Amino acid sequence: MHGSTPAIAAGSAAEDLVKARLEAAGWTVLARNVHVGRAELDLIAIDPSPPGMLVVVEVRLRSRRDFGLPEETIDWPKRARLRQAGWRWRSEQAAAPHLPLRFDLVVVEPGRPPIVRHHRAAF
Repeated sequence: MHGSTPAIAAGSAAEDLVKARLEAAGWTVLARNVHVGRAELDLIAIDPSPPGMLVVVEVRLRSRRDFGLPEETIDWPKRARLRQAGWRWRSEQAAAPHLPLRFDLVVVEPGRPPIVRHHRAAF
């Protein structure tokens, strides 16, 4: 990737890992790195578990806990921006599935194997 920094490459690898895990669990990933206004939605997917849901997935990667858990790095203004962007994306997509919308947070901490925590309906 041209102009990529190590942090961007690591974030992309974390998104690859989460996407692969979701697909292995039967999810359908519809989009990745979608820009809606100034917000970016990491993944948009369908969770087939009853009841099926359209899910905006925020992926957070943190290699250290010096400033707390990775879950603590997503503040209320960021959550509000992501929710607004998710609803806007859904309203603008004529082909978007008519399913309830949910917002999940998936945290990745590097390791062998990586530690992955999936928080459903996190915000």
